[in-house]
Amino acid sequence: MEPWKAILPRIARRSIELALHGQSFPPAQHEALLREYPELAQQRATFVTLTINGRLRGCIGSILPRRALIDDVIENARAAAFKDPRFPPLSPEEFPRIAIEISLLTLPQPLPYEDVADLRRKIRPGVDGVIIRFDGRQATFLPSVWEQLPDFDRFFEHLCLKAGLPADCLRLHPDVHVYRAEKITED
Repeated sequence: MEPWKAILPRIARRSIELALHGQSFPPAQHEALLREYPELAQQRATFVTLTINGRLRGCIGSILPRRALIDDVIENARAAAFKDPRFPPLSPEEFPRIAIEISLLTLPQPLPYEDVADLRRKIRPGVDGVIIRFDGRQATFLPSVWEQLPDFDRFFEHLCLKAGLPADCLRLHPDVHVYRAEKITED
């Protein structure tokens, strides 16, 4: 793995650790990382996933690239730790037990389809991250969610519900976009 990718989980961990002490990422350290790894300046979208003993503890991310990779990781790590509405803020006692995974996303691409059977043929379980959009609502599942929901029907039922739509929302023919994600975990 390229060194600039391998450093991403460490940046996320440092960001969370600093936030636990009410501190921001030091500008001097930020600049030093950009000098050593210029790839961190490229605009990329990421998700930061935190787990404790294999159980989800927070996951926040960006679907579209809108800031430098280093800043996306820093902000998403802090948000996953302290602002995921499904969990209370991470405590100092939990911090040493978290495992951090970074998902480095490709740009989402529209996936045209005729009907559910056509979508079933085109979707690649375990490969595709999926975004659905309908009537001002949207939700996404990273490709890794296929590990917990490997069945097409259950995957899309849960994704529809996450978007605040009926579990059978595919009958409404929502817009579907797909992307890939490279998983980067701590050493």
